[in-house]
Amino acid sequence: MKAKGTVHKYGDNVDTDVIIPARYLNSSDAKELASHCMVDIDKDFVSRVKSGDIMVANKNFGCGSSREHAPLAIKTAGISCVIAETFARIFYRNAINIGLPIIECPEAARAITAGDTVEIDFDSGTITDVTTGQSFQGQAFPEFMQNIMKADGLMNYINEKSIRKNS
Repeated sequence: MKAKGTVHKYGDNVDTDVIIPARYLNSSDAKELASHCMVDIDKDFVSRVKSGDIMVANKNFGCGSSREHAPLAIKTAGISCVIAETFARIFYRNAINIGLPIIECPEAARAITAGDTVEIDFDSGTITDVTTGQSFQGQAFPEFMQNIMKADGLMNYINEKSIRKNS
């Protein structure tokens, strides 16, 4: 699995209330949530983001409440991967559960800037800033996590596995 896109860059402690503000949580529709993604920190994000783009942040990305809406809004907005120095653990798990690839790599998170083009090889964990030519080593996704992402989330993965088992 690979991803390649333009970077949208954020700082430390981007919490779930900023990713998808509580006032928009009256909908469970992923497209509706995505239309408000990052609005309180970057009002132009939704109009700029393109399918396949990459989000990069510093420390403690996804802190705050445990709402699964946050990674869902990011993914549905078009982000193919989030790279950060560190993630809040519940956000990390929620991202995997809904099939949003995320990679912790402090060196990449600090060096990559907004607007850069970045490519990620999930098999090896290699992150390449195509704009600067720098490469960074993030942690590769284990095969089972890649399978969850390929299935577009944990529930789909479990359902697919169950169907194969019962066939």
